[in-house]
Amino acid sequence: MTSSTTLTEPSLLWDRNDLEPPAEHFHLIIAWSREEPHRMGEAALVDGRAVLGRGGPQPQDAAPRLTFHRQRPVGWAAMPPLEGPRISRLQLEMEPTPDGLLAVRSIGRCPLLINGSPATQGLLKPGDTLTLQNALVLFVVRRRWGLEVIQALKEAPRFSFGDADPHGIVGESPAVWSLRGALAFAAQSGNHVLVRGESGAGKELAARAIHALSRRRGGVFVARNAATFPEGLVDAELFGTARGYPNAGSPERPGLIGEADGGTLFLDEIGELPPHLQAHLLRVLDRDGEYQRLGEPRVRRSDLRVIAATNRPLESLKHDFLARFLISVSVPGLPDRREDIPLLLRHLLAAAARDSPELTDRFFERRGDRLAEPRVAPALVDALLRHPYTHHLRELERLMWIALGSSPDNFLALTPDVFAALRPEAGEPRTDPRAGPRTTDPGKSNPPQPSDSGSIGRAEIEAALAEAQGSVTGAARKLGLKNRFALYRLMKRHGIAGPDEETSEG
Repeated sequence: MTSSTTLTEPSLLWDRNDLEPPAEHFHLIIAWSREEPHRMGEAALVDGRAVLGRGGPQPQDAAPRLTFHRQRPVGWAAMPPLEGPRISRLQLEMEPTPDGLLAVRSIGRCPLLINGSPATQGLLKPGDTLTLQNALVLFVVRRRWGLEVIQALKEAPRFSFGDADPHGIVGESPAVWSLRGALAFAAQSGNHVLVRGESGAGKELAARAIHALSRRRGGVFVARNAATFPEGLVDAELFGTARGYPNAGSPERPGLIGEADGGTLFLDEIGELPPHLQAHLLRVLDRDGEYQRLGEPRVRRSDLRVIAATNRPLESLKHDFLARFLISVSVPGLPDRREDIPLLLRHLLAAAARDSPELTDRFFERRGDRLAEPRVAPALVDALLRHPYTHHLRELERLMWIALGSSPDNFLALTPDVFAALRPEAGEPRTDPRAGPRTTDPGKSNPPQPSDSGSIGRAEIEAALAEAQGSVTGAARKLGLKNRFALYRLMKRHGIAGPDEETSEG
């Protein structure tokens, strides 16, 4: 007898409407913390009116208190309340607005900056920053509450929150966890893979992860940039040559296809290979992997997987060549995973410090025999979060080295050199996300006048002070202020300590 219970099930998985995008909510991501730097990457959901402050719930709380979590596809872990004497017990009130913005109001003692500019309240959109001066930097995003379970990841992550995974990929954002799932699926499939992404996004790192996760991990990983093939010698580079070809006495060469037998061949910038040369790879991309060495009549077979990478549109690839790549993986750029930038910066700094004891002694705290977090100015983190990256990880690393080379003290600062390397968008914040960009006449040079002092932001003051080596008079002159007393007033307004002063928030 057949049970009727199967006929009354309320829903089956395939009944879901997967074409409808899941609901997203505002989240605040910890990007920098003076007292708790190990909490970078934690996220707090803001789906209604809420308050933020030091410690647990208070009797005077007018709304639920934000709780930060460590979100991963296997679940989330609630973390303890924020700590730090600079943050008031009731510091911020916030609430999403009907028109899709996040309204924030400061109600505590710690001065608030929105996108680097002092404020008491503001309307924020994803990509904006909230800074509690010298205490905390928060980054505004919209994401799902809880990361989607990734079926291709067969076990829970074994690396610590915020650290690099076993393949060197850093990040806790939804975009990076989606990438990890795509890499695991590609590795399990055994098919040839096309990795797409902009220059500097980390395509080779993704290719190496696919190899390491696959059944071919015990074989070789052969990497070559297709743009470097000598003109006229592409076939020789790929397929190899027989002994005595093209000249008597020439040695036998296995070629890249032969070298990768039993493993993985990674061809970067495959879009630089002309279409007629892409056609030469069609047979080897078929399942039996047939190819011939130049000067040799017999057909060889190579048991290899090809992973190709390109930053070009798919239309630039020959259609039947593209059809051989059954799996495609897209590597997100930094604009798609900005909340990972502080974690990436920490990782890059730690890598630089391993190669340079001088950097370690200067920019890192020590706790016993181990390194703690690097010392980074919150203004630098704020600027890096909002920078419009075009070369992604390479660009972030270059900016880091500019900061390392130009910071005058024992912390990475937003120096004039870094400020010059950043695009104007990172240096011209605005509080209201609906306000238009500030415009200037490119044909005129307009140094700041005393009456313009109110538009001078904290980052500009810090950069001028650094360039003037701490001289308030020199910095005032660079900013076009009437005298040093005008700059002292601005420094007091922004909470910037002058020479031999300490900033305190009571």
